[in-house]
Amino acid sequence: MRCPYCENEDSKVIDSRHTEDGKAIRRRRECEACGRRFTTYEKIEEMILMIIKKDGSRQAFDRNKLMNGIIRACEKRPVSVTDIEKIVDDIERGLNNTMEKEVESTFLGELVMERLKDLDEVAYVRFASVYRQFTDVNTFVQEVEKLLTNRKS
Repeated sequence: MRCPYCENEDSKVIDSRHTEDGKAIRRRRECEACGRRFTTYEKIEEMILMIIKKDGSRQAFDRNKLMNGIIRACEKRPVSVTDIEKIVDDIERGLNNTMEKEVESTFLGELVMERLKDLDEVAYVRFASVYRQFTDVNTFVQEVEKLLTNRKS
């Protein structure tokens, strides 16, 4: 690691600790040439995941955008923020584990609906109505009927 003061490339690690969120390691170093100390952070390099929208455009995956969409679907429902964060964490981890650099937005939407269906059926229908762009009441009723049929099975 190059010293930020004298540019020497030799330094020794004095102390290593995990950051509060556990996603990086903080290292306190000392330059072997000038003796000054400095801090470095080591973290996993995350791959940029692109979402292919329905119109063919590409957009970087945005965890906050996903979370906000799920929060809107769960408004005034007995769903905790912890449950929502778990869904987002699981989906993000699953997407990263696919090792794909690009994912269709339809695939992402289906993952969210699958998780919401198990968590809260009203939130599921709300999300589906926006995601699938229900154009009339009949489409809405068909989705609810599918939900009821699956529940009986």
